[in-house]
Amino acid sequence: MNVNEIFYSIQGESTRAGLPCTFVRLTGCHLRCVYCDTAYAFHEGHPMTVKEVAGQVAAHGCGFVTITGGEPLMQDEVHDLMTLLADAGYTVQLETSGAVDIGRVDRRVRVILDIKTPGSGMAAEMDWDNMGRLKPGDEVKVVLTGRPDYEWTREKLKDLPLPAGVPVLLSPAHGVLDPRDLAEWMKTDHLAARLQLQIHKYIWGANVRGV
Repeated sequence: MNVNEIFYSIQGESTRAGLPCTFVRLTGCHLRCVYCDTAYAFHEGHPMTVKEVAGQVAAHGCGFVTITGGEPLMQDEVHDLMTLLADAGYTVQLETSGAVDIGRVDRRVRVILDIKTPGSGMAAEMDWDNMGRLKPGDEVKVVLTGRPDYEWTREKLKDLPLPAGVPVLLSPAHGVLDPRDLAEWMKTDHLAARLQLQIHKYIWGANVRGV
C-alpha cells in the first residue's frame, strides 16, 4: 500500500478529539475540495506492506488508531490493515470522504464520514447510499465554508436516513468561516448537531505536518 505518513499526535476532530492517537495517512484522493489541508497526500508517499504499517503503529504504543488520507478507501489493502489492527485490539477509526462505498469496512471500525457541501466543490461526488451503510457509533462530519453551506446542511439533515447513535459534527473551514458565526446559527436554529473545531490547528498551527 502507498503510505504518506505515520505519526503519533492528539486527535483533533470527531467526538474523540483530544485523545492521543496514532495516525496512518494513505496517499491518493480523487476529490479536490477547495479547503483541502492535506493536498500533499495526493501524490507523496512510499510503498509499505500491511504488516510494516502495523509494526510502525505498534511502535508508538497507543491503542487508538486513525486511518486517514487523502481518501484511504481508494486502496484495497486498507481493509486488510483495518481488520489486522482491530484483531490486535486497537480502537480503529476511519476518516473517509463519503464519496466511496463504505460497505466493506470492518464493522469494528468507527467510520467518520464527511458529507461534501456545495461550497466544497465536490457535492456531486457524494455516494448518498453510504447514509444507509452507517451504523451506531459512526459519525458524520460536515465542513462548512459559509452561510449557504450551513443552510444546505440544515435542510439535508431533515431528510438524511441516519441511524440512531450517529452524531453530526459541523466544522467551519479553518480560516474561511468564523466559528462564532457557525455557533450563532446553530443556536438560533437549535440544530441537533455538534460544533467541531480542528483543535490540532489551534495547538500547533494550521500548516504544521505530522501533528
